Amino acid sequence: MSESSAEGHGMNQAIERVTTAGRLGQGAAWALVGVGALLMLAPFYLMFVFATHPRAEILQVPPPLFFGDAFLANLDGLTRRIPFWSSLGWSLYVAVISSLLTLLFCSMGGYAFAMFEFAGKRWLFGLVIGVMLVPPFLGMISGFLVIDALGWIDEPRALYLPGAASAFGIFLMRQFITASVPMQLVEAARLDGCSEWRIFFSIVLPLLGPALGTLGLVSFVASWNNFMGALVVLRSPDRYTLPLALRAIQSPVDTDWGVLMAGASVAVLPLLVLFALFSRQLVAGLTAGAVRG
Repeated sequence: MSESSAEGHGMNQAIERVTTAGRLGQGAAWALVGVGALLMLAPFYLMFVFATHPRAEILQVPPPLFFGDAFLANLDGLTRRIPFWSSLGWSLYVAVISSLLTLLFCSMGGYAFAMFEFAGKRWLFGLVIGVMLVPPFLGMISGFLVIDALGWIDEPRALYLPGAASAFGIFLMRQFITASVPMQLVEAARLDGCSEWRIFFSIVLPLLGPALGTLGLVSFVASWNNFMGALVVLRSPDRYTLPLALRAIQSPVDTDWGVLMAGASVAVLPLLVLFALFSRQLVAGLTAGAVRG
């Protein structure tokens, strides 16, 4: 009896040690996640704080860590230096058009790769994947020459038409359609006499909600933050998008950081709202094609 009691006591101690180790590991993991979250959120917090202080206070040592009362003054200085609201409108226009065109063309391309068999399909899809591996700046000069030949310099269309069918978007939509849309559903619609256009718009497209949400959010953010593309093709200050307009008020020696942070704070708000609204679609779209049932 004493031997069995000793064995039971030893097992209980082993279970307690495993449970304690698991709790410590979970606590350490949460602590690590918390520290990482603080490090990622700190720049945003400081940006919003600096947007409410004048330049002189921001340059003090130590800098202010709590909100001030100079946000409206900074915003007024911003609108006097650059056509801020016009730039905000151009950014919104370009980002929305770019996202809609990307959703349309990439979903059509993904549908073609997922549901059709045609000569050179594997080679073309390999080319799409290969394009994803090429750094975008390598095509900057050739892209500029094409845009210049088309007469699109200083035109907003030069920011959303060239990238309307992105390789990443086609790849994402193809993977999602392959994993989530049954081929039997499409074949049944064809047997019922539906045209390919009706199958795509009435049957397939409504099933692509998570992928469309993910691709739309990624496209909107990429277009909203596009600085280099705007720098290359835009010439008139009254057509600057927000990244280019905010860069125009920077100076090597006399930047008003309060004014700049006020503009950056307003510019980042639409992205924060979009992420808060579509974060679930983003995760669902990125993971839906990872596992096939």
